[in-house]
Amino acid sequence: MIDRGFHHDGSADHVSTLAPEPGETVTVFVRTPRDQRSGVYVRTTPDGEPHFTEAVIDRETEHELWWRADVVARNPVTRYRFLINGSGAAGSAAGTGASTGSPYGYRWLTASGLATHDVPDATDFRLVTHAAPPAWAAAGVVYEIFPDRFASSGARRELPDWAIPCGWDDPVAGTGPATPRQFFGGDLDGIRSRLDHVAALGADVLYLTPVFPAASNHRYNATSFAEIDPLLGGDAAYRALIDEAHRRGMRILGDLTTNHCGEIHPWFQAALRDKDAPEREMFFFTDDDLGYEAWMGVSSLPKLDWSSERLAAAMEEVVRRWLRFGLDGWRIDVANMTGRLRDADLTHEVARRVRRAVAAENPGGLLVAEHAHDATGDLDADGWQGAMNYAGFTRPVWSWLRGPQVRLPFLGLPADIPRIGGGDAVATMRAFSAMMSWRTLTSSWSILGSHDTARIRTVCGGDPALVEVAAGLMFTLPGTPMMFAGDEIGLEGAWGEDARRTMPWDRPETWHARTLGVYRDLIALRRGERALTGGGLRWLHVSDDAVAYVRERAGERLLVLAARAAHPPVRLPLGTAATALYGGADLAPDSEGVLTLPADGPAFHVWRLG
Repeated sequence: MIDRGFHHDGSADHVSTLAPEPGETVTVFVRTPRDQRSGVYVRTTPDGEPHFTEAVIDRETEHELWWRADVVARNPVTRYRFLINGSGAAGSAAGTGASTGSPYGYRWLTASGLATHDVPDATDFRLVTHAAPPAWAAAGVVYEIFPDRFASSGARRELPDWAIPCGWDDPVAGTGPATPRQFFGGDLDGIRSRLDHVAALGADVLYLTPVFPAASNHRYNATSFAEIDPLLGGDAAYRALIDEAHRRGMRILGDLTTNHCGEIHPWFQAALRDKDAPEREMFFFTDDDLGYEAWMGVSSLPKLDWSSERLAAAMEEVVRRWLRFGLDGWRIDVANMTGRLRDADLTHEVARRVRRAVAAENPGGLLVAEHAHDATGDLDADGWQGAMNYAGFTRPVWSWLRGPQVRLPFLGLPADIPRIGGGDAVATMRAFSAMMSWRTLTSSWSILGSHDTARIRTVCGGDPALVEVAAGLMFTLPGTPMMFAGDEIGLEGAWGEDARRTMPWDRPETWHARTLGVYRDLIALRRGERALTGGGLRWLHVSDDAVAYVRERAGERLLVLAARAAHPPVRLPLGTAATALYGGADLAPDSEGVLTLPADGPAFHVWRLG
């Protein structure tokens, strides 16, 4: 798990540019122990053929050597790894196999860590020449809003037949026919009226779930992509919200269903009425009882056929129209299934087309994919610029911090969330992060929960100390933090629908003050420390109940300790004092330069290293 002094990641300290042009020479740096005096190489695979370049020592510090080598970004995705095959204590151990058990005289360093055996290329580091995500994405803090449940302006509007009017404090119907029909009356003017809360929290990117007209409260079954739902205030209210957000320095992301629309959408209705209608090619019609393909067999969500140029052109115009209107990017719903059905797999082509549409209207726009399991095969392909990192962040954090008595499913998994140790949690994070470029990792969303999952407070068994640890991980590990509105005040929910409770604006006594303070303080810490938004990551300690890591950028180093329970003291030979930034007291090294970290837990600490 710990790479014994050998380190490289894709951050700016180790790569001369994160946005190389095709054919550009990029300088990469790798760090080794001081006794590794020779035998360091970078291996690339230009056009699929391995090529080795010997690295040279660039500089040395008291404890390590920095090696330098050049890599040409020859291909759209150029993979590279390091071969360690030198003299010295580390190299001799590897060469003889005496301490490592390796039959080889070398080690590989890839994004998954240090290996004493040959490993596949899939986890090699990556240089990507496709257009980079906007810089604001990795530096931002995303605040998700489910419009019907966030805030109401009090405007009285005529309700459609599908809507069941509810009082703001009524309970949410978790299951049954009323679930998508409950109407609480949140709207866009209500959101605008509560931007002070978002600003005070420190979030600067608003992500709204769909705002198009639809016959449901979730609005993922759009009846039109050409206007904003009048129940939310229509186009005028959207205009006012976007303008006010931009005035405050915030950005707004829309939510688009590229996989399906609603069954009463005019496109689908035209296709149903007439088998010769041009819209017919935009869907998949079948001979089964339903008569057409739908998302997960749900009849209200007919699936879109991206082999249709008519459909592709229409959806591209939707993407562009609302960017012209003022959106700063899109979150793509069900991105993992978009363009995929049996023998058809157009997902990467769809992603590239949508990306081109975004760039044409807003070169600084962001495109993030929903993906609830392994998104890595769909990334770094000139399409989605990041993903909702459920697999590589949410799941391991939930499994590590799950309350001992909590029994909850996870997005369709036919088993309860397991309870794992810190080693398995970190291994999971590293397994997924190793399969994407660094810049894609940092633009992907680190999520503790969303409108589709349980709330983190419920996952943690209501323990505010565990919630603090979870939030600490979200705001200090690489990735863009995304919180679901209400997490910051301790709302609960055992599954997606249950989590979509209304914000209790008029009942502040129900807010969890400690949690709100934690979120505000951690967001402020993240904003004030460039190591947290643009720095690399080194794991220093991993055990069942505690993990420690360093985030570092241009000589600034932050030490982080996250503990789910009391644990044996962690001793780190860092040779310097540590000034407390969050959660604890300053630390001084002993006579041998060792820092002994606190053994309490659950607890979260951040220090600045001298």
